[in-house]
Amino acid sequence: MKLADSLSNQLLIAMPGMADPNFSTTVTLVCEHNSEGALGIVINRPLDMNLGHLFGHLDLTQSEKAIASHPILSGGPVARDRGFVLHNPGMTFESTVSVSPEIQLTLSRDVLDAMATGSGPRKSLVALGYAGWDAGQLEEEILGNAWLTVPATPEVIFEVPFADRWSVAARSLGIDISKMSADAGHA
Repeated sequence: MKLADSLSNQLLIAMPGMADPNFSTTVTLVCEHNSEGALGIVINRPLDMNLGHLFGHLDLTQSEKAIASHPILSGGPVARDRGFVLHNPGMTFESTVSVSPEIQLTLSRDVLDAMATGSGPRKSLVALGYAGWDAGQLEEEILGNAWLTVPATPEVIFEVPFADRWSVAARSLGIDISKMSADAGHA
């Protein structure tokens, strides 16, 4: 895989044989991919924690009660104490990166402040931690049949139920991933 073939805005679908328990049956949005490596957010691993708990922990005054029940996701095994917010565009925050025209990633607390008061993004997903790869590592894993890739869509990221994201993402490739063998091979 050449560097020009950036995997930014791609979903990584863990193959059934994924041995790493951090990524077994996961879907990960690649938010950034360049010559230094890649950063992604797992989008289908809800934690036993919701936004109301996070808002309380951060001493945020919460006026938007409906959002309090939204789950927080385990975004990956790196920096599990850091928050990452995927959301639709249209708002400006201190530290936001555009993943695509439809998806942004914000790393600053001001997005959580806005969400707590009901003035945040219309669609959002909050994760603790991220998935990271060194230069060339993700490309090697893909060549080793650890991942399938498919272009990301806001529907899979924000609307499909968490438990269905792995199979729905694979189905966008015409694959029933539940019928795939855990053993990979090369022809």
